[in-house]
Amino acid sequence: MSPEAPLVKRPRVVAVAGNMGSGKSSLVEWLRHQFDMIPFFEPNEENPYLSDFYGDMGRWAMSSQLFFLVRRFQISRDVVRRAAEDPRPVVQDRTIYEDAEVFAAHLHEKGYLDDRDWAMYQDLYRTFREEIRPPDLMIYLRCPLKTLTKRIQGRGRAFEKKIPRSYLASLERLYEDWYARYDLSPSLVIETDRLDYIERLFDRLEVVEAIRSRLA
Repeated sequence: MSPEAPLVKRPRVVAVAGNMGSGKSSLVEWLRHQFDMIPFFEPNEENPYLSDFYGDMGRWAMSSQLFFLVRRFQISRDVVRRAAEDPRPVVQDRTIYEDAEVFAAHLHEKGYLDDRDWAMYQDLYRTFREEIRPPDLMIYLRCPLKTLTKRIQGRGRAFEKKIPRSYLASLERLYEDWYARYDLSPSLVIETDRLDYIERLFDRLEVVEAIRSRLA
C-alpha cells in the first residue's frame, strides 16, 4: 500500500458581506495590506444593466441579477484557483449568498421578479452554491440606515443617486435575516458606525485580533 499523501494546508478565504455603503471595499483594501491578502472586488463596474436597473427595476431586475449571480460564481471559482496557486489568504468583496438571499429576494418580495422567474433563479442559485467552497470566515458589516445613506450620497456614484431610501431599508432587513441563519462558516460582525479600524488604533487592534482568532 502506498503511503498517504501529506496534507496540504489550504490558504484561508475571507468574505466581506454588508449592505451598500457599509464599507466593504474599504475593509477589503485594508485587509489586503494588513494581512497581505489577495483581494477580489465586487464587479459593479462590469454590470452593463446596473444603471438601467436603478432607473427601472421591473424591466431590468432579472438581467441584472443573472449577471451578478453568474459573475459571482465565476469569482468564487477564481478564488479557489488562486488559493491553490498562492499561499496568501484571499479576501472577497460580497458573496453569491447575498446576491440571492438579499438582493434577488428583495426584488421578488417587491414583485420585480415574478414567481416563475424567481423559481428559475433559485434553481440556478442552488446549483451554483453546491459547486463553490464556502469562505473560512464571513465578516458581516452592520451599519445603520442613516449612516448608509450618508455614505452613499458622499461617494457620488451617478447610478446610486436613483436609489430610494426604502430600498436600502428593505436590504438592511434582509441582510439581518440572512446573517441570522448563515451557518456555512465561522463569522464575525463589525459595527462599522462604531469601529473605525482605519483611523483609531484600538479599534484596529480589536478587529485584527478578532479576525486572527477566528482564522486560527
